[in-house]
Amino acid sequence: MNELVSIITPTFNSAKFIDETIQSVRNQTYTNWEMIIVDDGSTDNTEEIISLVVKKDNRIRFYKLDKNSGAAVARNRGIEDAKGQYLTFIDADDIWFPDFIKNSVKTIKETKISFVFSSYKRANEELEFIYSDFIVPKKATYTDILKSNSISCLTAFVDIKRLGKKFMPLIRKRQDMGLWLQYLKATPYAYGIQETQAIYRIRKNSLSRKKADLIKYQWQFYREVENLNFLQSVYYMLHWMYRGFMKYRN
Repeated sequence: MNELVSIITPTFNSAKFIDETIQSVRNQTYTNWEMIIVDDGSTDNTEEIISLVVKKDNRIRFYKLDKNSGAAVARNRGIEDAKGQYLTFIDADDIWFPDFIKNSVKTIKETKISFVFSSYKRANEELEFIYSDFIVPKKATYTDILKSNSISCLTAFVDIKRLGKKFMPLIRKRQDMGLWLQYLKATPYAYGIQETQAIYRIRKNSLSRKKADLIKYQWQFYREVENLNFLQSVYYMLHWMYRGFMKYRN
């Protein structure tokens, strides 16, 4: 169990949190990894902080885009450069528990499922646990994710040697959902690890919290990315709205 794991981290003005995120990667008990950090045109001192860490750990590579292009472009740049058998993501304000990679690789090997994801804790910017833990389902199929995206970028873990490299659609929001659906067309389901493996930091200006603004993007995603017909889109939209409400009710 020593295959290379490629970790993709997009960052934009994340100076407040990025060092803590990187440290959670460096604290992993599974040590054969590469971390590809892609800066999406930050204007704060994010680059300076990352540069100091890169000097200490040659497993970390840093790229800076010429202009702010969005999370999908930044993540795809990292995916393009990934050299590992496994692909995973962590955003520049989130935290992994030390055994996250080890447990993800172990689960893939034991279940023979090439796509796994994990439960996680939810905290505010000060790492206070203001919501209950998000416990993922034991499995997620293509139609499950259309109804509600229970797979977070924070814990998605894919065997790209078996499923191949795929890239996020170049849309403003829901890029991760688009990638998961591509993989779920290539494998029957993703396997959910019930134990919490990470901390998702909910920031005050988080895009994922502005549900009213997301409705039009979700509809556009169904119609233009997945090419669903009108009735299918209505059906999945109703599921998505209800489950989105339930996700943040406590």
